[in-house]
Amino acid sequence: MTSAVHLLQYLPPITSTTTPKQHKTSTLASRRASSPCVTASSSSTRSGTRKGPDDYHVTLKALNSKGRFPRKSLGQHYMLNSEINEQLASAADVGDGDVVLEIGPGTGSLTSVLINAGAYVIAIEKDPHMAALVSERFTDTNHLKVLNEDFLKFHIRSHVLSVLKSAKSSDLNSSYAKVVANIPFNISTDIVKQLLPMGDIFSEVVLLLQEETALRLVESSLRTPEYRPINIFVNFYSDPEFKLKVSRTNFFPQPNVGLVKPQVGGKVYPKWRPTSGVDAAIIKFKLKRAEDYPAVASTKSFFSMINSAFNGKRKMLRRSLQHICSSTEIENALGSVGLPFTSRPGELSLDDFVKLHNVIMES
Repeated sequence: MTSAVHLLQYLPPITSTTTPKQHKTSTLASRRASSPCVTASSSSTRSGTRKGPDDYHVTLKALNSKGRFPRKSLGQHYMLNSEINEQLASAADVGDGDVVLEIGPGTGSLTSVLINAGAYVIAIEKDPHMAALVSERFTDTNHLKVLNEDFLKFHIRSHVLSVLKSAKSSDLNSSYAKVVANIPFNISTDIVKQLLPMGDIFSEVVLLLQEETALRLVESSLRTPEYRPINIFVNFYSDPEFKLKVSRTNFFPQPNVGLVKPQVGGKVYPKWRPTSGVDAAIIKFKLKRAEDYPAVASTKSFFSMINSAFNGKRKMLRRSLQHICSSTEIENALGSVGLPFTSRPGELSLDDFVKLHNVIMES
């Protein structure tokens, strides 16, 4: 078993930091520079203490109790600042009787905040050792259900609906559940794709994400490299809001994901691989109900068209959508919704795509 002293040498001190000034190179870079950032107080050092139940040494004790060390393959980054967990719960307005889904509870730091706020927590943890730890930590409460499952392969809907149904005969709020989680950065987009279409059971989703991912999901604009199908998806199913920037110094280990551009055969290809540390951000997705979705005949055919359009992002739509109908028909459809026949996917908003899809489906 790894000792607390051994683990402690890997922990960077959490200190007051100032977000470095960045030059205005893009919309995302500008937003990063202006985002409010939460860091721990200057008294939160290795030898110091901090208010709240989950600082350095409690996290270490929890990990050591199971002989665990953060696993890169599971994207484990443990939160060391209880104030951030409070911010997550606050962003979702968690209160008495709420049913909350937590993905990846880890040592249970956020779980504790949610339970103390009066919520009933459904915690899904892939790591069996951490699932056991959280179960043991909260043996005295009846406000927690721990499921040792892989969220991406698990049918969560039936479990949440079961809890919501039983809530009708208890003191829980039975209408909709909420999602509040510090999720693994390496599967964040997959988690978002799975959660956002569940507006029938969740009212809101509050996640702690890698900052760059958060900004791309919330603020990517037309005619920018960051504008992608996921932006159409997010706005179709939700109203996203950037809440707060969180310094990397609040995590153990600090997240390490960066963008480098290796040269291959004289060409530059972007590729993600570990480089310098990155910050995180709290994002709130207010989920839409089915009746509030943009009016499309079929969501399946709509998103199929979106993905086809962006597969040839630099191509005109009259070429990238040729498998759906002829170039002439696409040009006519574009013209009927007030768009140039030379339009490319990065130039169309969600509403534009909805109108175009409906015209093509009717032709």
